[in-house]
Amino acid sequence: MTHTPTDQPTRRASGAVVPVLAFAGIVVAVMQTLLVPVIKDLPQLLDTEPSNATWVLTSTLLSGAVATPIMGRLGDLYGKRRLLILSLAVMVVGALVSALTSDLLTMIAGRTLQGFAMGAIPLGIGLMRDMLPREKLGSAMALMSSSIGVGGGLALPLAALIAQHADWHALFYGAAGLGALSIVLTLLVVPESPARAEGTFDVLGAIGLSIGLVLFLLPITKGSDWGWSSGTTLGLFAASAVVLVLWGVMELRLKAPLVDLRTTARPAVLFTNLASIMVGVSFYVVSLVLPQLLQLPKATGYGLGQSMVTAGLLVAPLGLTMMFTAPVYARLSAKYGPKVTLILGMLIIGIGYGAGLGLMSAAWQSLVIAVVLGAGIGLAYSSLPALIVGAVPASETGAANGLNTLMRSIGTSVSSAVIGMVLANTANNVGGVAIPTMHGFRVSFLIATGAVAVGLLMALFLPKPNRAPQLRASSEEEANLAHAEEVLRGFRGRVLDASGAPVARAKVTLIDRRGRQAGATLSDTDGTYVLGVPREGAYVLAARATGHGPLASSATHTGDNRPIDLDLALPSETVTA
Repeated sequence: MTHTPTDQPTRRASGAVVPVLAFAGIVVAVMQTLLVPVIKDLPQLLDTEPSNATWVLTSTLLSGAVATPIMGRLGDLYGKRRLLILSLAVMVVGALVSALTSDLLTMIAGRTLQGFAMGAIPLGIGLMRDMLPREKLGSAMALMSSSIGVGGGLALPLAALIAQHADWHALFYGAAGLGALSIVLTLLVVPESPARAEGTFDVLGAIGLSIGLVLFLLPITKGSDWGWSSGTTLGLFAASAVVLVLWGVMELRLKAPLVDLRTTARPAVLFTNLASIMVGVSFYVVSLVLPQLLQLPKATGYGLGQSMVTAGLLVAPLGLTMMFTAPVYARLSAKYGPKVTLILGMLIIGIGYGAGLGLMSAAWQSLVIAVVLGAGIGLAYSSLPALIVGAVPASETGAANGLNTLMRSIGTSVSSAVIGMVLANTANNVGGVAIPTMHGFRVSFLIATGAVAVGLLMALFLPKPNRAPQLRASSEEEANLAHAEEVLRGFRGRVLDASGAPVARAKVTLIDRRGRQAGATLSDTDGTYVLGVPREGAYVLAARATGHGPLASSATHTGDNRPIDLDLALPSETVTA
């Protein structure tokens, strides 16, 4: 019986799938950046106090943080495309609610619904892993991962233009329209992934994680209003620690947890997530500092006196450069591995912020900073999903990337709180208005540089490229997987039954041309297997599992340092191979 490559039958995808999924990521970024041009005017627009108006931004952050890992897990269980469409639909409803109101509480409700769109990023990455051939996966995931910066960069000048020349509610109508377009394109172009995780949805785990995240992120985002040493702030931090520890203990005891903490604790996943927090911090600092520096009047002595729209256009290359680095990342990663590209990206970010300390006196200098930082952040962001996907089984892709996206969101939240506090504490009070100072901007850039240094340290702790085992099977199988990853040549794929469903615990044996066993392994719960080959040549892959007929499939390996994708379809028990 002939073999079937993993990128063929159930994973057929047109060439439009990647741009359509990346467009969904851009829509998410637009939703996040939507209110940046009118942040200062929100208290007047909503007829409320400044401390209350910030809930319009905080609510989106909190709901996005909660929704991201939950949507990722639901996608693994019930279909990633289905949950992607649901995430975008909830966002559209939220945008329409916000478009039709100027009431604070209704606006907060609408913005809370919009936060659900954050789940689109890990779901899109999961769909790409399930559908695309290996040679296209790297650049596709890089584009999806960096789309959050691309959308933010493009949305800033456009949102500023709308805010200057139209009713600010038009921002939400625009976001709803983009969301609806993304849903239609997804329905027309993106097929549903057949991959499913086993188990049921962990409702208690979802509730526990949601409560723990809200208790953690609330004091981060509101600490400057409440006071960092106030009883409320400290009490919420303490409560979040208690809830998250209890949640972790519960997750470790469950057979099908919301987040597999054992997988998360592996060095390849743990240090990637820690580095992600630092990349999130560094990404948000430039987004907070450059627009303010550009728009401050020249009368301050250091402001660059640009309009809101011009400032947005000068910062836009940050996102555009991130988009252009996706194909560059794919080539670099193919040659050196995602760990090297992450380290390179971190180094470029460090150089950008270091140079930025002395390049704050002209508008063109801000453009240079945006381009350099965009290149570095693009490389770093592109590396993160590849590192995660390479370290977790296919059945956990959505949840694992959801958690990684959450880590980035936590980084941006911490960045927003810390930089906001720095700029407020270093501001000059002129006529009752707080004016950020050049000292505050420079301290912000130094903080970003420090975050990059910590992230670089985390990246250095990652296992050596392509040597870390996938760690998705028992210890008996681990040696084979580690060997396959180390030698980087062999066969990999899925063991399927006659209907195309995955077969777990099937024994796959590799036999060389002399009839000797060259390797053996057991398939994972999602049917995946990996087997290394000692040298090039013709082989036979024999597979058998209880309740199925045996299969012997011939295959040839050319000796290239890369695995060959090869699915093994077992016949029913009554059929002989």
